[in-house]
Amino acid sequence: MAALTVEDVEKSYPSAQGPVPVLRGVSLALARGESLALTGESGSGKSTLLHLIAGLDAPDAGTIAIGGTRVTGASDAARAALRRDSIGLVFQQFNLIPSLDVGANLAFQARLAGRLDPAWQAALAARLGLDGLLRRYPEQLSGGQQQRTAIGRALAARPALILADEPTGNLDETTADSVLDLLLSLVADAGASLVLATHSERLAGRLGRRVRLHAGVLA
Repeated sequence: MAALTVEDVEKSYPSAQGPVPVLRGVSLALARGESLALTGESGSGKSTLLHLIAGLDAPDAGTIAIGGTRVTGASDAARAALRRDSIGLVFQQFNLIPSLDVGANLAFQARLAGRLDPAWQAALAARLGLDGLLRRYPEQLSGGQQQRTAIGRALAARPALILADEPTGNLDETTADSVLDLLLSLVADAGASLVLATHSERLAGRLGRRVRLHAGVLA
């Protein structure tokens, strides 16, 4: 069974001039343990596709399934449960909870999913270079440290699928390479599949496979 299947997905957004197509019949499949780079210029639909896969928005047409579980057509509650139990999300903006320290941010999704594993969390913190920062708050961290915390949070519950939207876009090249190294290594250790949206062909070349979105279709 595929980790992810996307079939003939279409999405438009309203405007004063009428609907603006963003995705025009996108289809792809991802095997378990596979890493996929989703490339394309800004506005090509990369973030929209990731949001649809995560069930944060609904397509106008087409179907999406994660590990055989349909995302499309599911209720809001079912999509939220799927995100909690099966998906790890990593955003360019980090989206850490400012009132929680690093340790609590790392544990947040795993606690919600009922799969908090202190040994795995400790291993993640050590691998991510965060074991000496667990009592700090997000505002006390550098951008690279915040992004590593976000990656740890996404992986702590050992989800089947990681969705990463320009996760190194706010980082300098050296830090970006370091963060991507850690992400790929930890995803492999967790046995997860990865879809990473990036405008960087250099970073995309580090993943197992790549596809390019252009004008709403896979080129």
